[in-house]
Amino acid sequence: MEVAGTMLALATGLWDVSLWSLVAWTVVSCHVTLLAVTIYLHRSQAHRSVDLHPALAHVFRFWLWMTTGMNTREWVSVHRKHHARCEGPDDPHSPQIHGIGKVLLEGAELYREAAADPAVTDKFGHGTPDDAIELHLYSRFSALGLMILATTEFLLFGLAGIAVFAIQMLCIPVLAAGVINGIGHYWGYRNFETEDAATNIVPFAAIVCGEELHNNHHAYPSSARFSLRRWEFDLGWAYLRLFSWLGLAKVRRVAPRPTFREGKDGMDIETVKAIISSRLHVMESYAQRVTRPVHALEFKAVRDSLPTLQRRRLRRVGRDLVKSESKLDAAGRERLQEALASSDVLATVHEYQARLQAIWHKAGANQEALLHALQDWCHQAEASGVERLQEFATRLRGYELKPGVM
Repeated sequence: MEVAGTMLALATGLWDVSLWSLVAWTVVSCHVTLLAVTIYLHRSQAHRSVDLHPALAHVFRFWLWMTTGMNTREWVSVHRKHHARCEGPDDPHSPQIHGIGKVLLEGAELYREAAADPAVTDKFGHGTPDDAIELHLYSRFSALGLMILATTEFLLFGLAGIAVFAIQMLCIPVLAAGVINGIGHYWGYRNFETEDAATNIVPFAAIVCGEELHNNHHAYPSSARFSLRRWEFDLGWAYLRLFSWLGLAKVRRVAPRPTFREGKDGMDIETVKAIISSRLHVMESYAQRVTRPVHALEFKAVRDSLPTLQRRRLRRVGRDLVKSESKLDAAGRERLQEALASSDVLATVHEYQARLQAIWHKAGANQEALLHALQDWCHQAEASGVERLQEFATRLRGYELKPGVM
């Protein structure tokens, strides 16, 4: 009888809790894990966009050791390499290179493979914790925390604790390593035409605490805030606001937000600083105010005279016009060249888009050189005869640098 009672106690656990209590614990624990990843590992350690109070930072570090076994230095190193080599053959987990299926299903394995390379941690792991507890406990016994968690949950909840632990172990591989690293570079909407393929999966970034706004993050990696549009919500940023109010965090950087001074006639160095700092905003504004409206007018003017197939190709080229040419496939490049050859106005708009992008890609250009280049661009745009382009050139002079606000 005693053996049977012991077996029953093990099966049911020492703590008699309801099913909903188990569900609540599972959800809360996974949520805290995702929060620790985005705030501690990602925004604080990898990109230095926020300083955390040492007590809060250690709470997150301890929690991640218990629930994931991840090493801070390794995670930061792999993530920094991802940004440095994004979508290239050395990117540790790009679906553009490895395929979406492999990143979705084997993202954790790709992470571990990259983290195991000492050259990666030596090059990209600077500034991460190297104190005694990191060296002698968290890094040396990375699996110990997981063993403690698994044992504790089994003793408390019995066999149900094993199911809870299994879900906790799937949390990061599925949602972070798989969904964010996979879908976040494969499918979604883009606010900014960055050089990589990063996308925003949804505008209401709550499930993975803001990481769903991946295109925004790649546009401004050093920003502590990932939401950049009024309709976007970054849950991680909401927590940071709370931690800042409590004195547990200090935001160092957020993405700049351009403002405009109406009626400004000329450019100066401050205008140049504002434009260069907000260049992705500038190009997104160019797409919204120039490229798309001009394409819509050109399409409307000729659509009734075109065969169905050609009409579809001209309509689809609207997306190709605002993309970096390096991101176009063969069909996209063919559509683009066909559209530019058939419309002088579209060709002019596309040419000025490329010329504007080339200005801030000038290696070693000083502020005076950039000022003259932007002034020349505006003068020529105003003489182009394209109304939308002329209006944009006038607007460009009114850019002012307004740091992102909390």
